[in-house]
Parts: sequence; structure tokens; C-alpha cells
Amino acid sequence: MKTVAIVTRRLKEGKKYEDFRKAWYHTVGFGTPTKMFTAINVNNPREIIVMGFVETELDKYLAGLKIDVKERLNNPLDDIIEPEIDRKFGIVVSEDDFSSEGAIDYKDASINGKETDLEKVNQELSEMPR
Repeated sequence: MKTVAIVTRRLKEGKKYEDFRKAWYHTVGFGTPTKMFTAINVNNPREIIVMGFVETELDKYLAGLKIDVKERLNNPLDDIIEPEIDRKFGIVVSEDDFSSEGAIDYKDASINGKETDLEKVNQELSEMPR
């Protein structure tokens, strides 16, 4: 299972991305393949968008959420960001490369070249806590 978390935060007045990064940076790993991409909103430079991609099984994913909560409690962002945080979590069902020029043939949903089992995805979605 590959998941994505998209978390959007707004810097407090006078704070910079560097302030956010120093307070946000994870000092404990998740123990499973995890990549995070951070972006600064081009229309609002005070808005920081973090996209985290995790490749794991459901039980390890849920355990990883506990690590993240503990990490946040140990490294609070209260002095850096506004209190409102927008969070979206999902299961990645396909990665598509549209880099080439010209026509591209349709292909079924897949990740890392392996076709996505959409029935399994639906089962995992039903098991996610809400």
C-alpha cells in the first residue's frame, strides 16, 4: 500500500520557511519507505505544503502515524505556524508519467510498474480509521 498525506500550514507573520523546517524536521525515522516533499505556495509564500509518501502495510502505516504525533509533541510548531492546519490523507492508486511528447496510450492504474489491485484498495479504505 502506498499512501499520501498532504498537510498545509500557514506561517505566522514574520516567520520564514527556515524557521518552519528547523521546528518540523523529523529526527526519528518511520522504519518504512517514506519520502516527504515540501513546497512553498507560489500564490501565498506564507503557506507551506508538505506531501508525504509512505509505502507500507496498513498496520505499519497506523503505527507510523503514532510516531508522527509523538514527534510533533516533542517539536511543537506553535511559535511558527497559525493554529489552522489542513490535512488530507489518501491511498495512492496510480502513478503516471506524462513526460514524453506526443500521444500516450491508456494504461490501467499501477504503481512501480505493478497493476493496482483496486479491490484491495477498497478493502484497505474500509479499514482506515475516520
